[in-house]
Amino acid sequence: MQRSRFFSCARAASAAIAAALLAASQAALAFGGVGHRLIAEMAEARLSPAARAEATRLLAQEPASTLVSISTWADENRSLGTARWHYVNFHRGEPCQYQPARLCIEGDCVVGALEKQIALLASAANDAERLLALKYVVHLVADVHQPLHAGFFDDRGGNSFQLQAFDRGTNLHSLWDTGMLINWPGGEDAFKLAVKAAPAPAAQGAPALWAEESCRIVAQEGFYPEQRTLVPDYPQRWNATLVQRVQGASQRLAGVLNTALAGR
Repeated sequence: MQRSRFFSCARAASAAIAAALLAASQAALAFGGVGHRLIAEMAEARLSPAARAEATRLLAQEPASTLVSISTWADENRSLGTARWHYVNFHRGEPCQYQPARLCIEGDCVVGALEKQIALLASAANDAERLLALKYVVHLVADVHQPLHAGFFDDRGGNSFQLQAFDRGTNLHSLWDTGMLINWPGGEDAFKLAVKAAPAPAAQGAPALWAEESCRIVAQEGFYPEQRTLVPDYPQRWNATLVQRVQGASQRLAGVLNTALAGR
């Protein structure tokens, strides 16, 4: 009886973990459906002929796959072992300075994961490993440009900062993942046009720099809505930042892929 009860509890715990992971993946898919795919689409248009050919060759392992179709794979296949790969948390009140020994122990954060996966993609590893690395790189470059994927420890990157926005309860992280984007004036097409018209970032940089940029955005005065209510002035001020981060992610993803895939 005790053995049966033990296995029943174990099955229940496993089911609960699976359900939690599924819920997290589903929550992230809304951003992926617009932001991640747009970033991948724009990056693909900027690939060099050599990088495009190598990306196409790797993607051929999974017929009909494209950079756009794999852009949400890392969310759809998130596990306990890779959950931390999607973000890095800084300490509020301190300079936004990436310190791997303190903020990314054993490379277990978005910066460390990106550095590892970019190196793997550029290596002589087998095609299956490099395709997996390509999936992570396409996704995680986008993640690190969403400011709250490099936010603060004390509110879990805005996840525990609750507020009212667009006539519903939400949190600040979700607002930046999906809320402002899906409520963009004129709709999704207008958002895409705004992104494509935005200037590219001045510097390519590297994952640590991108995370520090995101952190500095979160640290700006007014980033956290006063009285936990979204007022019209908030999107008016921050929509341009959202556009710039999406544009920057696409430009930098193209740069990473053009370097990592060149000459293969």
